[in-house]
Amino acid sequence: MSRRFLTADDVRRASGTTISVDVDTVVTPQALEVARSMGVAITTSAGAYTEPAPDRGPDVDNELLRLSDRPEPVGEDLGGNDGVIVTAVGVNRPGVLGELSAAVGAHDASIRDVSQKTIGDYFHLVLVVEIKASAEFTQLKADLEELGRQKHYVVRVMHERVFRYMHRV
Repeated sequence: MSRRFLTADDVRRASGTTISVDVDTVVTPQALEVARSMGVAITTSAGAYTEPAPDRGPDVDNELLRLSDRPEPVGEDLGGNDGVIVTAVGVNRPGVLGELSAAVGAHDASIRDVSQKTIGDYFHLVLVVEIKASAEFTQLKADLEELGRQKHYVVRVMHERVFRYMHRV
């Protein structure tokens, strides 16, 4: 049996204030957002629709055991010297790496690795940054993303562990 999906377009096309779906129907986050904004309730035979717990895959138990020595980051403090991945993408011009390096240095952080590629007029930059226990991850993230907005390129910042989980095979 194939899995059913409820999309934002489905919600927009629906008439009425309630949409009833099967319990195993996947309702996209965009559909939930549109339903909330339109005042539409999404229900199942068991009552109001609730998002299912994420399926972490068959190897999650082994991965948790393997990585159990590395605590999850909590709040704004990542605790100890931890890695942060900074990615930046935009129109290439002189000084981009210098701007990002200066901003990282202003937070008393160190760049452990740099990867940069230009394709045509665009650059893609990845920095692996080590921050100290006294550094605030949230502030570093906000400052780097604001720098990108001011200088007209996109900057994303995430904890290294999250990055590695996202990119594992």
